[in-house]
Amino acid sequence: MTRRADDRQVSLLPPDGAALLHLVRATLRLLGELAVRYEVPLLAPRGEPVVLKSPSDVAGYIGAELAELAQEQLRVILLDTRNQVMGVELVYQGGVNATTVRFADCFREAVARGAPAIILVHNHPSGDPSPSPQDIHMTQEAGKAGALLGVDVLDHIVIGKDSHSSLREGGHYTPGAQAA
Repeated sequence: MTRRADDRQVSLLPPDGAALLHLVRATLRLLGELAVRYEVPLLAPRGEPVVLKSPSDVAGYIGAELAELAQEQLRVILLDTRNQVMGVELVYQGGVNATTVRFADCFREAVARGAPAIILVHNHPSGDPSPSPQDIHMTQEAGKAGALLGVDVLDHIVIGKDSHSSLREGGHYTPGAQAA
């Protein structure tokens, strides 16, 4: 019986552990490639908080990851009073062109962690970052829900393949206007 080179390597991890380790290594390699391609640092310098001041900052922070996804995802970025990132939560993963949103899920972590503000971010797998009528409506409704909960919805960023759009900058959403 001839042995292949692969047969000589023995893993001391259980089969599931070995597969998981391979997946982690492949993911880290892919993240490194994306960071180089989009010129985005993977991590902020140690001890320095990530501050998001503009839609471009948001796209630079999370856009490369979302732009490559085949399915639509909605994430919520939790911010403190200085717009420092407290966390990022995956709220929904939908199909190729749609996501169903339950506002309780959008605000759950913000309320639990005491975040005074959030930014909604989702991708369009088609590559076109133009907001749909559903995106605009959802953002306005999220603003109303946030006002009731004391959590400001600062913006909703749509990530495309090579660009992004801000509902706030596009005039489709004004924070605080929904509370009236």
